[in-house]
Amino acid sequence: MSLVIGVLALQGDVREHVAAVEAVGGEALPVRRIGELASVDALIIPGGESTAMWKLMRAFDLLQPLRERVQEGMPTYGSCAGMILLADRVLDAVSGQETIGGLDVTVRRNAFGRQVNSFESEISIVVLGADPIHAVFIRAPWVEEVGDSVEVLGSVRVESISHPVAIRQGHLLATSFHPELTGDLRIHKYFIEQIARQHG
Repeated sequence: MSLVIGVLALQGDVREHVAAVEAVGGEALPVRRIGELASVDALIIPGGESTAMWKLMRAFDLLQPLRERVQEGMPTYGSCAGMILLADRVLDAVSGQETIGGLDVTVRRNAFGRQVNSFESEISIVVLGADPIHAVFIRAPWVEEVGDSVEVLGSVRVESISHPVAIRQGHLLATSFHPELTGDLRIHKYFIEQIARQHG
Protein backbone atom coordinates (compact mmCIF):
# COMPACT_ATOMS: atom_id res chain seq x y z
CA MET A 1 0.00 0.00 0.00
CA SER A 2 1.43 3.38 -0.98
CA LEU A 3 1.69 6.07 1.65
CA VAL A 4 -0.32 9.25 1.18
CA ILE A 5 1.51 12.48 2.00
CA GLY A 6 -0.84 15.36 2.75
CA VAL A 7 0.09 18.96 1.98
CA LEU A 8 -1.80 21.51 4.08
CA ALA A 9 -3.48 23.51 1.34
CA LEU A 10 -4.78 26.63 3.06
CA GLN A 11 -2.11 29.10 1.92
CA GLY A 12 1.50 29.15 0.73
CA ASP A 13 3.69 26.92 -1.47
CA VAL A 14 1.15 24.10 -1.83
CA ARG A 15 1.63 23.23 -5.51
CA GLU A 16 5.41 23.22 -5.18
CA HIS A 17 5.30 20.70 -2.31
CA VAL A 18 2.78 18.49 -4.11
CA ALA A 19 5.07 18.46 -7.15
CA ALA A 20 8.12 17.69 -4.98
CA VAL A 21 6.39 14.75 -3.28
CA GLU A 22 5.29 13.33 -6.62
CA ALA A 23 8.76 13.87 -8.11
CA VAL A 24 10.32 11.61 -5.47
CA GLY A 25 7.70 8.92 -5.99
CA GLY A 26 5.19 9.78 -3.27
CA GLU A 27 1.42 10.19 -3.48
CA ALA A 28 0.38 13.72 -2.51
CA LEU A 29 -3.03 14.93 -1.34
CA PRO A 30 -3.91 18.60 -0.71
CA VAL A 31 -5.54 18.87 2.74
CA ARG A 32 -8.19 21.51 3.47
CA ARG A 33 -10.75 19.54 5.46
CA ILE A 34 -10.85 17.19 8.44
CA GLY A 35 -11.82 14.25 6.24
CA GLU A 36 -8.78 14.78 4.02
CA LEU A 37 -6.52 15.05 7.08
CA ALA A 38 -7.87 11.74 8.36
CA SER A 39 -6.93 9.99 5.10
CA VAL A 40 -3.21 10.87 5.03
CA ASP A 41 -0.26 9.01 6.56
CA ALA A 42 1.91 12.12 6.92
CA LEU A 43 1.70 15.86 6.38
CA ILE A 44 3.74 18.72 4.97
CA ILE A 45 3.02 22.23 6.22
CA PRO A 46 4.30 24.57 3.51
CA GLY A 47 5.94 27.94 3.62
CA GLY A 48 3.63 30.93 3.47
CA GLU A 49 2.39 33.38 6.09
CA SER A 50 2.08 31.74 9.49
CA THR A 51 -0.56 34.13 10.86
CA ALA A 52 -2.76 33.72 7.77
CA MET A 53 -2.39 29.94 7.96
CA TRP A 54 -3.28 29.93 11.66
CA LYS A 55 -6.43 32.00 11.02
CA LEU A 56 -7.45 29.69 8.17
CA MET A 57 -6.85 26.61 10.34
CA ARG A 58 -9.24 28.15 12.86
CA ALA A 59 -11.77 29.02 10.16
CA PHE A 60 -11.69 25.47 8.72
CA ASP A 61 -11.81 23.86 12.21
CA LEU A 62 -8.47 22.19 11.51
CA LEU A 63 -6.29 23.46 14.36
CA GLN A 64 -7.33 20.94 17.03
CA PRO A 65 -7.48 17.95 14.63
CA LEU A 66 -3.97 18.86 13.43
CA ARG A 67 -2.73 19.03 17.02
CA GLU A 68 -4.25 15.64 17.75
CA ARG A 69 -2.70 13.97 14.69
CA VAL A 70 0.72 15.41 15.52
CA GLN A 71 0.42 14.30 19.16
CA GLU A 72 -0.58 10.82 17.95
CA GLY A 73 2.68 10.58 16.01
CA MET A 74 1.78 11.52 12.44
CA PRO A 75 5.05 12.28 10.60
CA THR A 76 4.98 16.00 9.81
CA TYR A 77 7.42 18.27 7.97
CA GLY A 78 7.16 22.05 8.18
CA SER A 79 9.09 24.47 5.97
CA CYS A 80 9.44 28.16 6.93
CA ALA A 81 5.92 29.06 8.16
CA GLY A 82 5.47 25.34 8.77
CA MET A 83 8.39 25.42 11.21
CA ILE A 84 6.71 28.27 13.09
CA LEU A 85 3.41 26.37 13.24
CA LEU A 86 5.09 23.23 14.61
CA ALA A 87 7.02 25.12 17.30
CA ASP A 88 5.88 25.07 20.91
CA ARG A 89 7.09 28.65 21.44
CA VAL A 90 7.22 31.62 19.02
CA LEU A 91 8.96 34.96 19.48
CA ASP A 92 7.65 38.06 17.67
CA ALA A 93 4.28 36.37 17.10
CA VAL A 94 1.19 38.46 16.49
CA SER A 95 -1.12 38.88 19.46
CA GLY A 96 -3.03 35.66 20.17
CA GLN A 97 -1.22 33.61 17.54
CA GLU A 98 -1.48 29.86 18.19
CA THR A 99 0.56 26.96 16.84
CA ILE A 100 0.00 23.28 16.26
CA GLY A 101 3.05 22.61 18.40
CA GLY A 102 5.00 19.41 18.94
CA LEU A 103 8.55 20.67 18.45
CA ASP A 104 10.24 21.56 21.75
CA VAL A 105 11.80 24.70 20.31
CA THR A 106 11.55 28.47 20.45
CA VAL A 107 11.55 30.06 17.00
CA ARG A 108 11.71 33.71 16.01
CA ARG A 109 9.44 34.88 13.19
CA ASN A 110 11.08 36.92 10.38
CA ALA A 111 14.40 36.39 12.17
CA PHE A 112 16.53 37.28 9.14
CA GLY A 113 14.49 40.39 8.34
CA ARG A 114 11.66 41.26 5.99
CA GLN A 115 11.12 40.19 2.38
CA VAL A 116 13.91 42.47 1.11
CA ASN A 117 16.33 40.58 3.38
CA SER A 118 15.58 37.23 1.75
CA PHE A 119 18.75 35.37 0.76
CA GLU A 120 20.20 32.08 -0.41
CA SER A 121 22.96 30.03 1.20
CA GLU A 122 24.68 26.65 1.05
CA ILE A 123 23.84 24.60 4.15
CA SER A 124 25.56 21.42 5.26
CA ILE A 125 23.06 18.79 6.41
CA VAL A 126 24.93 15.56 7.12
CA VAL A 127 21.89 13.26 6.91
CA LEU A 128 21.43 14.37 3.27
CA GLY A 129 24.97 13.47 2.23
CA ALA A 130 28.25 15.27 1.66
CA ASP A 131 26.98 17.89 -0.78
CA PRO A 132 25.49 21.01 0.85
CA ILE A 133 21.88 21.91 0.13
CA HIS A 134 21.11 25.20 -1.62
CA ALA A 135 18.74 26.90 0.80
CA VAL A 136 16.33 29.74 -0.02
CA PHE A 137 15.31 31.89 2.96
CA ILE A 138 12.24 34.15 2.52
CA ARG A 139 11.18 36.10 5.62
CA ALA A 140 12.44 33.02 7.39
CA PRO A 141 12.42 32.07 11.05
CA TRP A 142 15.35 30.62 12.93
CA VAL A 143 15.50 28.49 16.07
CA GLU A 144 16.65 30.29 19.21
CA GLU A 145 16.32 27.46 21.74
CA VAL A 146 16.05 23.68 21.36
CA GLY A 147 14.88 21.13 23.89
CA ASP A 148 16.94 18.09 24.87
CA SER A 149 15.13 15.78 22.45
CA VAL A 150 15.62 18.03 19.40
CA GLU A 151 18.39 17.21 16.91
CA VAL A 152 19.91 20.10 14.96
CA LEU A 153 20.52 18.98 11.37
CA GLY A 154 21.80 22.25 9.91
CA SER A 155 22.61 25.83 10.91
CA VAL A 156 23.63 29.19 9.49
CA ARG A 157 25.97 31.72 11.08
CA VAL A 158 24.85 35.33 11.47
CA GLU A 159 27.27 37.77 13.08
CA SER A 160 29.33 34.84 14.45
CA ILE A 161 26.26 33.23 16.08
CA SER A 162 25.06 29.85 14.82
CA HIS A 163 21.29 29.55 14.36
CA PRO A 164 19.62 26.17 13.69
CA VAL A 165 17.60 26.17 10.46
CA ALA A 166 16.94 22.42 10.07
CA ILE A 167 15.78 20.31 13.01
CA ARG A 168 14.24 16.95 13.80
CA GLN A 169 12.42 15.64 16.85
CA GLY A 170 11.07 12.12 16.58
CA HIS A 171 8.38 12.10 13.88
CA LEU A 172 8.69 15.87 13.26
CA LEU A 173 11.01 17.59 10.78
CA ALA A 174 11.32 21.32 10.09
CA THR A 175 13.43 23.71 8.02
CA SER A 176 13.57 27.51 7.94
CA PHE A 177 14.17 27.40 4.20
CA HIS A 178 12.18 26.34 1.13
CA PRO A 179 13.56 23.16 -0.50
CA GLU A 180 10.48 23.01 -2.74
CA LEU A 181 11.74 26.09 -4.62
CA THR A 182 15.19 24.86 -5.62
CA GLY A 183 14.79 21.52 -7.38
CA ASP A 184 16.95 19.84 -4.71
CA LEU A 185 14.43 17.33 -3.37
CA ARG A 186 16.65 15.56 -0.82
CA ILE A 187 14.64 16.93 2.13
CA HIS A 188 11.41 15.52 0.67
CA LYS A 189 13.11 12.21 -0.13
CA TYR A 190 14.53 12.02 3.40
CA PHE A 191 11.11 12.78 4.92
CA ILE A 192 9.37 10.10 2.87
CA GLU A 193 12.10 7.56 3.67
CA GLN A 194 11.57 8.25 7.38
CA ILE A 195 7.81 7.70 6.96
CA ALA A 196 8.36 4.42 5.10
CA ARG A 197 10.71 3.24 7.86
CA GLN A 198 8.13 4.11 10.51
CA HIS A 199 5.46 2.14 8.65
CA GLY A 200 7.78 -0.82 8.37
